[in-house]
Amino acid sequence: MIVANPIYDIVFKYLMEDERIARTILSALLRKDIIKVEVRPHEYTNSQRDTLSVFRIDFGATIREADGTEHLILIELQKTWLETETLRFRQYLGVHYSNPKNMDGAYALPMVAIYLLGHKVGDIEEPVLYVNHQAYDYYGNEVVKGLPNPFVDSLTHSSIIVQIPRLHGQINNRLDKVLSIFDQTRKEHGDEHVLRLDEQVYADDAEMERILHRLTAAAADADMRHNMNVEDEYFSIIEKRDTEILMRDQQIAKQEAQLAEQNAQLSEQNARLSEQKAQLTEQKAQLTEQNAQLTEQKTQLTEQKAQLTEQKAQLTEQKAQLTEQKAQLTEQNARLSEQKAQLTEQKAQLTEQKAQLSEQNARLSEQNARLSEQEDMLRMSVKTFIDMGMDLETIAAHLKRSVQEIAKLI
Repeated sequence: MIVANPIYDIVFKYLMEDERIARTILSALLRKDIIKVEVRPHEYTNSQRDTLSVFRIDFGATIREADGTEHLILIELQKTWLETETLRFRQYLGVHYSNPKNMDGAYALPMVAIYLLGHKVGDIEEPVLYVNHQAYDYYGNEVVKGLPNPFVDSLTHSSIIVQIPRLHGQINNRLDKVLSIFDQTRKEHGDEHVLRLDEQVYADDAEMERILHRLTAAAADADMRHNMNVEDEYFSIIEKRDTEILMRDQQIAKQEAQLAEQNAQLSEQNARLSEQKAQLTEQKAQLTEQNAQLTEQKTQLTEQKAQLTEQKAQLTEQKAQLTEQKAQLTEQNARLSEQKAQLTEQKAQLTEQKAQLSEQNARLSEQNARLSEQEDMLRMSVKTFIDMGMDLETIAAHLKRSVQEIAKLI
């Protein structure tokens, strides 16, 4: 089955103008039962484009919850082929937040932003990304009591991001089936305006058959084909413009970086010059101080020269004195040599006397030994006589000794 490619804004707009199809697609994206959808008055159509590369449709959707309650929400659907600045998306959201028609009494209507992107978002691999906002306390615990709350919901919104290039034909759930009509891997070879879909995949699904029928009608519409060609030309111009802008921005960024580097270098050079100027000023002050010191040193040198002349005269006088002292020392040395000879002779005499004294000491030692032996024999004799009953006088007479000598031996 050949159908028109809804990646084109003219086809997508034609598709979403069918209220039943809009409910089918939005219900699958929101995973809610949407019972009513109406297009809000803010829309950028293909014929009203300016230089923006973002297509936008605003919806008011009535949702029936599982408990049977119904409530109205706002859905802002934005679609783009090209990578664009997030500022543009934020500007559109700002229009919603500031529009008094989007208020329900004192509070703003809850809002969901849906982004259908014709490009990948970084390294995020999930084709569909749901970004919801939870509330947390200071400690990071999720707050559940009292929520949802209209005041909180008025200040925050949830987002659904669809990366169309990440759709690869796998159908695992209702959303995969609905989004498969955007799968660009199904483009007809040689004609990007149409997709080739397997109608058997969508058999017995009335809602999907309605979508396929409308896309088939769009593919057969000559005006639609013409508008897709115009859109191709327009986006070719946009891509060329964006490429030129990117190259220009890169060149400007490069020039700004170079200017920043040059400014940094100039600042560094100025700092160096200021430092060098300060160093020169300091060096000048040091030179002035050094000149003063040199002048002072010159005066000191003149004074030292006079002192040296005086010292030279003193040295000459000291030299004469030293010569005289040297003669005296020579005479003293001669005397000392004579005295040394006399001392050597006296030493020899002392050595001889020492030898004689040693010989005399040996004799005296021998005599003392004899005397000691004699005294021991005399003491033994006295003891023997005493034991025999002799008195001291008798013993003294017998031994030819005085009584005092005999008394000492007892």
